[in-house]
Amino acid sequence: MTGLVLSSRKNLCIHSEVSKERDGKIVDGRCHSLTSSSVRDRHKAGENIPVCDFYEKFDAVGREAPLAPGVYSITKLKEMGRELGLCPYFLARQAIIHAKIVVYSYHYLLDPKIANVVSKELARSSVVVFDEAHNIDNVCVDSLSVRINRRTIEKAVGNIQTLEGTLKEMKEADSAKLREEYARLVEGLRDAQSARETDVVLANPVLPDEILQEVVPGNIRTAEHFVGFLKRFIEYLKTRLRVQQVVQESPATFLKDISSKVCIERKPLRFCAERLASLLRTLEITNLTDFSSLVVITHLATLVSSYTKGFAIIVEPFSDKAPTVPNPVLYFCCLDSSLAIKPVFDRFQTVVITSGTLSPLDMYPKILNFQPVIMHSFSMTLARPCLLPMIVAKGNDQVTISSKFETRDDISVIRNYGQLLVDIACVVPDGVVCFFTSYLYLESVVASWYDQGIIDNLQKRKLLFIETQDALDSRSVSKERDGKIVDGRCHSLTSSSVRDRHKAGENIPVCDFYEKFDAVGREAPLAPGVYSITKLKEMGRELGLCPYFLARQAIIHAKIVVYSYHYLLDPKIANVVSKELARSSVVVFDEAHNIDNVCVDSLSVRINRRTIEKAVGNIQTLEGTLKEMKEADSAKLREEYARLVEGLRDAQSARETDVVLANPVLPDEILQALLCIIIRFSGKTDYGIMIFADKRFARSDKRSKLPKWIQEYLTDNLTNLSTEEAVQLSKRWLRQMAQPFTREDMLGVALLSLDQLLEKEHARAEEEEVPR
Repeated sequence: MTGLVLSSRKNLCIHSEVSKERDGKIVDGRCHSLTSSSVRDRHKAGENIPVCDFYEKFDAVGREAPLAPGVYSITKLKEMGRELGLCPYFLARQAIIHAKIVVYSYHYLLDPKIANVVSKELARSSVVVFDEAHNIDNVCVDSLSVRINRRTIEKAVGNIQTLEGTLKEMKEADSAKLREEYARLVEGLRDAQSARETDVVLANPVLPDEILQEVVPGNIRTAEHFVGFLKRFIEYLKTRLRVQQVVQESPATFLKDISSKVCIERKPLRFCAERLASLLRTLEITNLTDFSSLVVITHLATLVSSYTKGFAIIVEPFSDKAPTVPNPVLYFCCLDSSLAIKPVFDRFQTVVITSGTLSPLDMYPKILNFQPVIMHSFSMTLARPCLLPMIVAKGNDQVTISSKFETRDDISVIRNYGQLLVDIACVVPDGVVCFFTSYLYLESVVASWYDQGIIDNLQKRKLLFIETQDALDSRSVSKERDGKIVDGRCHSLTSSSVRDRHKAGENIPVCDFYEKFDAVGREAPLAPGVYSITKLKEMGRELGLCPYFLARQAIIHAKIVVYSYHYLLDPKIANVVSKELARSSVVVFDEAHNIDNVCVDSLSVRINRRTIEKAVGNIQTLEGTLKEMKEADSAKLREEYARLVEGLRDAQSARETDVVLANPVLPDEILQALLCIIIRFSGKTDYGIMIFADKRFARSDKRSKLPKWIQEYLTDNLTNLSTEEAVQLSKRWLRQMAQPFTREDMLGVALLSLDQLLEKEHARAEEEEVPR
C-alpha cells in the first residue's frame, strides 16, 4: 500500500535558489518561470534560459516509475527527490493516481482553482475524509471570495502597462503566435482542461462545463481588445472604491451598474480569467507572481458574472487593520458554503466529515446543504474525572470579564485576565496555554500586561512563549516577541543614566553582556570570516559579549554588511547605526521591488486614539517624575534647559544605546474555543483544566453548543466562578490527578477487558451463525 502527503511547492521544493523563498506565491512564480512549457521550449531551442533540472529529470524518467509501497511524508519525499534528482512536488502529484491514501489540505478539493488541476484524477469510488472539519464552512467560503483594495488596483494598472509593452514587442517579432491564439479562441475553450500541469498558477477560479463548450466572445478575442476591456473594468473598480460609507449590493446589481456605466456585459466577464491565462501563455510571461493582482481582478470578473445567488459585494471605506485610516476595500463575499463543497458531494460516493468539535452536530448538514446518511456523536467513557471545565466570569474584584468588543479594552478586564493567568500558573505544575480571540487582541493585551507588570510575574513562574502570525518567526521563541518591547527593555538595561546610577551603588539591573562589551569588546575586532545571526549569538554566549553591539561595532571594519533597508533609509536608525560607513562603500538594495514603500514608511507617521491616550499617560508620568526631581535634583533640569536653548548641535554625540530615543461570543467563537481545547486531549490518559474565561459562556445557549463530553463534566457549580474560586478548585483537582493511575485501572470502564472482548466476539458469532 502506498500513502503520501501532498503539500505546496513552498514545502516540497528542493531547488537551491527557489527553496530559499519564504512566500508561497513567490515560490509558485519562480517555479513556473523554470518549468513552464514556453521556457522549456526556448531552452530546448538553444537559448540560454535556466530550467529546473529536478523537473526535467522527472519529466524524462519520473512519470513511468511509480512509487514503491510505503508511507511518504514531506521529509521523505524531499530526501528521495534529492537522491534521485526528481522534483518532489510533481512526483507526489503524479503518485496520487496510484496511491491508496493521500493526505493534503482541504483546498486541494474545495478550491476550484486547485481542485480542477490537482485532484481531477481521483477515482469516484475514493473515500474522502475531512478531518478536523470544524471550520470547513470557512474554507469553502474563502475559496470563492475575493478581496481587492487600492493597492491591488495600482498593481493591476502596472500589469496592464507591462502587457501592452510585451504585446507590442510580440506583434513586431512574432505575430503568428497571436493569430494562432485567436484561432484557438474562435474554436472555444475545449482544450482548457488539457493545460499543462506546470501552468496550475493560471487555473480558473470557476470553470463550469458549459463554459468549456462556448466560444469566447468576439470583443475579447484579440489581445488588444482584451487589454482594453480589462482597462475599462479596472477604471470602473477605481470608481467603486471612492466611498465614504459602507456599500453592500448583490452581484446582479453590480453587473447592472457596470453595464450602464462602462458598457461591459456579463458574458465577456465570465471568460476573463481563462482569457488572461491564455494571453499570458501566448506572451510567454514566466514570472506570474508580478501579475498576481491582475489575476485577482480577473477572478473577481469571472466569479461575479458566474454566480448571482449566494454572494454579496461589500465596499468598506476602511480596512480591518486600520479602522480609522481611509483605505477602501472591495469584498466579493461568498455567503453560501455549500457552493464550494457541492462538486465534492456530486463526484465522490463517500464523504466523511469528522472532528472533535463538530458542535452542534445538526448545523453542518444545513450550512453545507447535504443529507447525511449517518450522523452520530460519540460519548467518552473515562475511568476518572480527567477533565475540569470551568467558566470564570469575574475577577477577585467582582468585575465581570469578557472579550466582547465593548469591554475588551477596559483596563480592569485586561488586569483580571492577567491575574487569572498568573494565579493559574502558580498552582499548575505543568504548562499553561492561553488562547486569544485574535492576534490583534493578543498584541494589545500583552502590551498592557507588560505595562502592568503581569508579564514579569508570569516569567518568574513559567517560561513564556508568545506566538506570531509568521510560522518561521514562531520557531524562535526564546526572546521577547515584540521588537519595540525588546528595544525598550534593552534601553532600560544599557542607557547611560541607568548605568551611571548602577555604578553609583543603586540596586538597578544592567546588561552584563553590554557591560563586558563596553569594557573589552570595543578594542577586539572580529577575526576574518562570515558571521551569521546564529554565529554572532553563539560567539556572544561564549565570550559574554552583546552580539548586537558587537555587530554594530564591526560594521566599521567589515567588507560586506547585510542588513535591512531601514538601517539606511530610515533616518531615525541610519543616523545612529550607519553613520560610520565609508563614502566609497557600494550599497546594494537586493529584492528592491518594494523599496518605494520602505522609503515612504520611513517618513510616515500614524497616530490613532490609543496613541493619544498612551501619550497622555506618558505626560502624566513625566509630570509626576518632574515633580519628584524638582526638589531632589533641580540642577539636572537646569542643565537640560540649557541644552535645549543651546540647540541640537550635539545630537549626533548621543550615546549609542540611546538609539531608541532617536528623533523621528458567536457560533464561530464557540467553535474556535472548542478547537483550542480539543488540541490538549489526544487520549483517555490525558488530563487537563479547561477555563472558559468569559461571562458569556455561562449562558445556556452558549453552553448547549459545547460537545456532550464537556457538558457532562461542566456542572452548575463550575460556572460563573471568580478567579479565586477557580484557583481553589484547580488545586483540589490537581491533587486528585496526582494519585497513581495505571492502565489496569481503565479496564472495564474506559478500556475493554479481555472478558468483555470475548463476550462481544461470542455475541457476534451467534448473530452470524446461519441456521441449518
